[in-house]
Amino acid sequence: MSLKRVPRTVWALGFVSMFMDISSEMIHSLLPVFLVVGLGASPALVGLIEGIAEATASITKVFSGWLSDRLGRRKMLAVLGYGLGAITKPVFPFAVTPFEVLGARFADRIGKGIRGAPRDALVADVTPKELRGAAFGLRQSLDTVGAFVGPLIAVGLMALLNDDMRAVFGYAVIPAAIAVLLLVLGVEEPPASQVPHAAKAPIRWAEVRAIGAPFWLAVAVGVLFTMARFSEAFLVLRGADAGIPLSLIPFVLIAMNVVYALVSAPAGSLSDRLGRKGLLVVGTAVLIGADLVLAWVGSIAGVVAGVALWGLHMGLTQGLLAALVADAAPARLRGTAFGLFNLATGVTLLAASVLAGAIWSARGAPATFLTGGGFALLALAGVLVLLKEDRAAA
Repeated sequence: MSLKRVPRTVWALGFVSMFMDISSEMIHSLLPVFLVVGLGASPALVGLIEGIAEATASITKVFSGWLSDRLGRRKMLAVLGYGLGAITKPVFPFAVTPFEVLGARFADRIGKGIRGAPRDALVADVTPKELRGAAFGLRQSLDTVGAFVGPLIAVGLMALLNDDMRAVFGYAVIPAAIAVLLLVLGVEEPPASQVPHAAKAPIRWAEVRAIGAPFWLAVAVGVLFTMARFSEAFLVLRGADAGIPLSLIPFVLIAMNVVYALVSAPAGSLSDRLGRKGLLVVGTAVLIGADLVLAWVGSIAGVVAGVALWGLHMGLTQGLLAALVADAAPARLRGTAFGLFNLATGVTLLAASVLAGAIWSARGAPATFLTGGGFALLALAGVLVLLKEDRAAA
């Protein structure tokens, strides 16, 4: 099986992602409800906070990806990014206004932005092309294990601590510290990636042209997916809206991420053999189904089914989008390419989350998810264009 041949560094980076995601999701699985119920925020403000946070991460990735190409030092930047994420965790238990949460999320996502592009470029650096789908799928799968273990721990702590969300946030510091230690001690950077490359600035037109049209087609599809997939905070709010008790709210993200984790690695391996774009068509169709269920079935069972479909979609598409970027970009500009891709999708996520929050406040949850389904249809059209390009080139 191809996963057995995935380099040790990719496995280590996957476990680093897993522990940091455990920490983050212990907080994020409760944060939307904490903002609305505990701090009096509106759904529109939740969308703004989440959109700003995620856009910040993606814009930062432009500079970290370029810098990793320029310096050839992927690991150093990853340590800086994961370390910044870890030191922001103690802020959440002491927040008394939504704007303090915004500040903490802003700093945390800067850390994510610093580490994301160098980490993905490092995965590509150490992995042969024929295993790249499996490698990205594996790292994403371990990351997603953390994304459902974190909420599961939050559920247990909520039961033990009498629904004290602030206390749960305090315990999230522990797995974040483990992630940083594992990165420092367990990840080895290959000598080739330590050689400075020719990238001269974060965005130079000559380098943008050198990346090529296939990369920009992948970016366009990523943008459409992002408009369809606004912040997962709205999945949590949908669960609360359906009547899920406060202590069980993290199960919304658990349901999504269990499916996500189970699907990511097999989907990545399958894409190495059968091609990436056909699986993207299936994944996009699943997202449309998830939006329809979340819009039209307002029961707890309907929400669980909808978020499970959402997780299936993520597992089928997220690792594949990263692999498409790696396939399309020249090796010497790979960090820059990931940065540009994440810039485009991050700015789009700000617009998508603000739009989703505004629609939710004005028209309710069903209208929000129906709008997401409309954008998913456009994303499907984009994937079909990619398939047409492949057939024309064959």
